[in-house]
Amino acid sequence: MNFIPKIPLADWIELIVDWMESNLGGFFEGLSKIIESVVEFFSWLFLLPHPLLFIAIFGVLAYLIGRVPLTLFTVIGFLLIDNLGYWTETMNTLGLVVTSGIISVVLGIPIGIWSAYSKTTHRIISPLLDFMQTMPAFVYLLPAVTFFSLGVVPGVIASVIFAIPPTIRLTYLGIKQVSGELTEAADAFGSTSWQKLFKVELPLAMPTMMAGINQTIMLSLSMVVIASMIGAQGIGATVYRAVTQLKIGQGFEAGLAVVVLAIVLDRFSQNLFKSKKRGA
Repeated sequence: MNFIPKIPLADWIELIVDWMESNLGGFFEGLSKIIESVVEFFSWLFLLPHPLLFIAIFGVLAYLIGRVPLTLFTVIGFLLIDNLGYWTETMNTLGLVVTSGIISVVLGIPIGIWSAYSKTTHRIISPLLDFMQTMPAFVYLLPAVTFFSLGVVPGVIASVIFAIPPTIRLTYLGIKQVSGELTEAADAFGSTSWQKLFKVELPLAMPTMMAGINQTIMLSLSMVVIASMIGAQGIGATVYRAVTQLKIGQGFEAGLAVVVLAIVLDRFSQNLFKSKKRGA
């Protein structure tokens, strides 16, 4: 195969990155400040109340959403995190995950709807999502660091790229699974496209969409340790530090805090829509 010259793909990528750095530097700087402000706001909000007050508030929310079992796990789990001394780090991680989740949902749902309505869009977006889901997560850190330097912002950007595909895919799938007879009935009653979308398709697609949002939140949380390698603070940085210093006990404690946070967020997002259906 030596007679075929090597495709200079790496050089092309370098040229694109250099061009974007030269011409879009102001845009990336502005975006970085906005994302950093949002993460700092959520971290400040979660650290504002005393840990016991925060646990009480989350306990009430857990009871409203998932009744006694979720309440017990949430209260005991957060008390354990506070007792182990990882409260501040866990709240910083929660701020990063909430920011990544919100950005993924705000971008992912409209793209999923657009994809469901346009076959051309779906044909373009589908391979891109395959690429995003199969590319090793570490690779996302390179462009994130290049354009946003080190810190929490590239961690959020890498988390969004890694976590947004499930929201897009399951929003598309949810709308496509809506019965054709129901959409025809909506058309027969003279519904506009917006009325059909918001009053028929999105409510029926909501369980599938919530499954996608749940997966997005879990994938965002799974990036916290990887994001800590580029300076994102939080419980992931504690895990990473423990691994590099071979502190097995500290690594287990910090990992346990990640597990508690993951289970609480998973159960909250799973039961949120179920509780609405029970109340309806």
